[in-house]
Amino acid sequence: MKIMKKTFYLTISFLFVFSVLFSQNGNISNNELQKIKNTFKKDANTIAITNALTSNDISKLVLNRDNVGKTDHFFKYKVDVKGITNQKSSGRCWMFTGLNVLRPKLMKKYNLETFEFSTNYLYFYDQLEKANLFLETVIATGQKPMTDKKVEWLFKSPINDGGVWNSLTNLVEKYGLIPKQAMSETYSSENTRMMVKLIKRKLREDGLELRALAEKKANAKTIHARKIEMLAEIYRMLALNLGEPPSEFSWRYTDIDRKISELKKYTPQSFFKETLPNVDFNNYVMLMNDPSKEYYKLYEIELDRNVLEGKNWLFLNLPSNEIKTFAKNSIKNNEAMYASCDVGKQLNRVEGLLLTDNYDYESLYGIEFEMNKKERIISFESGSTHGMALVAVDVDENDNPTKWQFENSWGENAGHLGYLTFSDKWFDEYMFRIVVLKKFIDEKTLKLLDQKPILLPPWDPMFSSDE
Repeated sequence: MKIMKKTFYLTISFLFVFSVLFSQNGNISNNELQKIKNTFKKDANTIAITNALTSNDISKLVLNRDNVGKTDHFFKYKVDVKGITNQKSSGRCWMFTGLNVLRPKLMKKYNLETFEFSTNYLYFYDQLEKANLFLETVIATGQKPMTDKKVEWLFKSPINDGGVWNSLTNLVEKYGLIPKQAMSETYSSENTRMMVKLIKRKLREDGLELRALAEKKANAKTIHARKIEMLAEIYRMLALNLGEPPSEFSWRYTDIDRKISELKKYTPQSFFKETLPNVDFNNYVMLMNDPSKEYYKLYEIELDRNVLEGKNWLFLNLPSNEIKTFAKNSIKNNEAMYASCDVGKQLNRVEGLLLTDNYDYESLYGIEFEMNKKERIISFESGSTHGMALVAVDVDENDNPTKWQFENSWGENAGHLGYLTFSDKWFDEYMFRIVVLKKFIDEKTLKLLDQKPILLPPWDPMFSSDE
């Protein structure tokens, strides 16, 4: 009897182990599919939700009505800014944002009601310089196989519209600035997709040719000469789409009091130095909140620049509350900041509001979304997608932040008159970086900038460019 029982239990155990092993092959068996299907109960509530979801925009069904009209757009502290820019259908938000940080200084100096820098001018050189950086990096990695991670990364996106603060400073320091009327927008500067697509195609072709030259052991002089010929073709494509950048121009202005200045000639470099004489980009620091990396460390992203001889993306990683302190100091002192965030998360475009509970997906679907900021970053669920100027903060009776405001570059009809207001809690969850003047940062934090930066690869989950 004991032998029979033992045999019985061994048989059951074997069958159990066999069934577990069989189920671990990854396939959904008929039995498992039935179990899954049985969890979907077609009760009245489920039928109603199905009817709603199959006939409507999800975002309209999950909009939290309790938030509508409850948040105003008033702020105790706000930078003196005027006018809303519009990047149109382009990924140049980082450029508009950086220039929106600089232009209030020029407007104050010359007592202007309106002013815009030419983004088209800088964009031309941004694309040309990125093309050169790509080709030079292809040459440097010519002995590596196409399956190498860096080579693969290069050819995946030889050029793009995106960038961050250092992308802007690299361009301005080399090429200067000009007013918008000296090189206005074109259809291709405002609708960049097709032009960039064609430039990418040409650069990939050029990259393969340079690798072939390296395989044939061509000398450096021959390779360099061929690279210049390739860049001449890129220059032609850019000039045909964007117009050719001026090497000098004339400018005059009318101030708030309707006084007209004298007409004066400038080069882009002289215009930058004369109109913004106190701007020194060495005085700015990028602060990041990336909980997937160690705080109080300085980081540098390899190849994350647009100009070969320019600076890489460099940032100090800090807790969100410390970044807020420095941001508040800057706003109180009338200094706008470059900032970037995951703008698509919980954005109510109509109200111009970013609140963590704008949309209640959980109640609609009856499931929970529980990832924290770190988990969203490492799983590619969240990252910086858009740059805007941080210009305002509201506070409670203890001077603690309650809400903030961006000056956006989507035109004045987007959001609240061109601005986006966001809660302090949203700041913690979806704000990633700001650029602030060193004078608004305490000495203890500034000393952290003396560290040797930790070099990170450009394909890190957090390091997508702002667009």
